[in-house]
Amino acid sequence: MNAPILQVRGLSVAFRVGGCRSVPVRNVSFDIPRAGRTALVGESGCGKSLTALAIGGLLENAEVSGEISGSPRISYIFQNPMQSLDPCMKVGRQIAEALPPGERRCAKRRIAELLAGVGLSPAAASTYPCRLSGGQQQRVMAAIAIAARPDLLVADEPTTALDVTTQKEVLDLICRVAADGGAAVLLITHNLGLVARYSDEVNVMYAGEIVESGPVAATLRRPRHPYTRGLLAAVPSLDAPPGTPLADIPGVVPSPLAWPSGCAFHPRCRFARQECSSPNFSSCPGMLPPKS
Repeated sequence: MNAPILQVRGLSVAFRVGGCRSVPVRNVSFDIPRAGRTALVGESGCGKSLTALAIGGLLENAEVSGEISGSPRISYIFQNPMQSLDPCMKVGRQIAEALPPGERRCAKRRIAELLAGVGLSPAAASTYPCRLSGGQQQRVMAAIAIAARPDLLVADEPTTALDVTTQKEVLDLICRVAADGGAAVLLITHNLGLVARYSDEVNVMYAGEIVESGPVAATLRRPRHPYTRGLLAAVPSLDAPPGTPLADIPGVVPSPLAWPSGCAFHPRCRFARQECSSPNFSSCPGMLPPKS
């Protein structure tokens, strides 16, 4: 494994909500290898995006604690490009704003190179975002992200609103342009199928905590935590007979204002026992032992 470009240790994020203290991210630790591809996976509401924003110092009115080691240049690609792109500014100008100062003298040429690199015509520079398709808008987001020559590219659910074919094109593009620039990638998703294709390391997040981490191949081949096994079982299989019902995890992710005591997953876990709800909970009865 490459040396980490970023190390996160004991990261917690807290907010004050109506006089109550909410802690949606709790004691999270993981590494992002230099030029590596790391995934943060879990259902919506598990704290993935807050974690990504916290490592870049982008959270306001939040109490952020823990240790973040390393100071890489970080660029973000968010899940809804139309909420991130300025609808009143042409594409070329938005890319130009992200260029390092030394490259702004030849901005027109560099913008054309960046657009070509993400599969768009240089003519897109004079276009407003609303005139582009969702996939094209996301390509513009990728061009803006790599314009700053980042060390770490954070892709936060970058294909949520895209069809399957465009999803593949955009993710292939993100990984390619990151590799060309020597940047690491942090992919945030709820889809383990995407993790299997586009990541080397995976961190599974539930209720604000990392419940399992490891190499993607080993983790998906033998997931240890019941939540990871539930996520993997919910991935549709092309080999399943017609009419086979889709697997799911019963219930929903709890609110950060009311995390369950003990193991946060126990209300939804088929292996749960009485001790799983104890504040002194220490070991999951459904956790498989490490492979020898």
